[in-house]
Amino acid sequence: MLRTSEAIASKYGRLKNYVNGEFIDIPGRTMSVISPLDGTLLAEMPCSTSQDLDQAVRAARAAFPSWSRTPIKERVQVFYRYRHLLEKHTQELAALVSEENGKTLGEAVAEVEKCIELTEFAASLPQLMTGEVLEVSKGVECRTEHVPLGVVASIVPFNFPAMVPNWTIPNAIALGNCMIIKPSEKVPLSVGRVALLLQEAGLPEGVFNVVNGDSEIVEAICDHSGIEAVSFVGSTRVARLVYRRATSNLKRCLALGGAKNHLLVLPDAKPEMTAQNVAASMSGCAGQRCMAASAMVAVGAVDHIVERICEEARRIVPGRNLGAVISAEAKERIERYITEAEQQGAKVLVDGRGATVPGKEKGTYVGPTVIDGVKPNMAIAREEIFGPVISIMRVDSLDEALAIENANPYGNAASVFTQNGGYARYVIDRASAGMVGVNVGVPVPREPFSFGGWNESKFGVGDITGKSSIEFWTRLKKSTVKWNPEAGINWMS
Repeated sequence: MLRTSEAIASKYGRLKNYVNGEFIDIPGRTMSVISPLDGTLLAEMPCSTSQDLDQAVRAARAAFPSWSRTPIKERVQVFYRYRHLLEKHTQELAALVSEENGKTLGEAVAEVEKCIELTEFAASLPQLMTGEVLEVSKGVECRTEHVPLGVVASIVPFNFPAMVPNWTIPNAIALGNCMIIKPSEKVPLSVGRVALLLQEAGLPEGVFNVVNGDSEIVEAICDHSGIEAVSFVGSTRVARLVYRRATSNLKRCLALGGAKNHLLVLPDAKPEMTAQNVAASMSGCAGQRCMAASAMVAVGAVDHIVERICEEARRIVPGRNLGAVISAEAKERIERYITEAEQQGAKVLVDGRGATVPGKEKGTYVGPTVIDGVKPNMAIAREEIFGPVISIMRVDSLDEALAIENANPYGNAASVFTQNGGYARYVIDRASAGMVGVNVGVPVPREPFSFGGWNESKFGVGDITGKSSIEFWTRLKKSTVKWNPEAGINWMS
């Protein structure tokens, strides 16, 4: 909801941009930040302009020469301290994440714990950045080293207000870049708190900057000549637009989009383990994650497992162990998908429509939903739902299941539930996904392994976390050095 600059009562007041180590007022229109938990007005977020972005870019460019020349072993000392501060303030930051995003407090704590793990990896970068040196001829050495790009930008989504920013902040900055981050207009509070923690950790002024805003700032980031690289996480539709616009302006870009992740369940799967994993994958973070299971392909006689999944789903209660979806619009959209599938002949085994939480009637909740008899051509089987909904499709063979998985345009994740190692390997080799699991509902790699999908789940080269991120946030410099004039001149010199 857009608002003008008049003062409006809200819990956190009017937010500010963070530029050059200071929070600064941004005049003009604002957008309301509403808590999905209970409808509370949390804050008014300013809609920055391209001029506001330019101010942040100037601050970052001014900070870059000194920061980039600081040895990496000194740069990462900031992140040792930042890690300690994340640990110290876990409960505070988790409460903020829960408040603005709607996830449960336990899920929010897990999100901050993942931030800590990401920061630990960044602190290890000096051990991964040693470069290479070789005496290629007598007295002649060739050397490679990774050098920072300059000013980079990160555009982050609403579903993980702390974790996804920390996919990029520690690595990009530890590698010597200065950063501008644009938080989601739905959840801008956590990034502002991260800015204060980085400041307390000793990060120099201008190295990290926060610019709040809507699509105007996204476009301005893609267009700004002073920004060298852009990372984006969000829907596939917007990821494609950001990638095209940024690369057309000769920037590096890595844009992660949506997903439609398939769980293939075979008759020999362990019923209890499978049911628990499927239900948790479907409903964790209210299904608002690009690694959530939203499609299950039941291979053969697995009714006994489906029954257990329904039992598990009924134990998941909105407001208790299931958080809210991000907005009233999201709730309406998710429930519309369920109703449409039912009208097309699918059977709703567990129905989460119309969920409310006593005392939080203005919250936006959708209960866990299990739908059987879904056909591959239905919208609920093809499109990203981003809610606690699992659609079950029935097939007779593993090859039929893989054909359904391969036909979907996304490629983030796929999992197979089986006790047969041969079947597991068969799926790993043939699934069209960048991340594959066996008896794992959410196959997210842990650091130092990188996060990244295939197909329309990612635009650009490389992954956003782990060792792969080094290539994105740096460029390779090669030097050839000769100190022996007595060797004369040959084809190498």
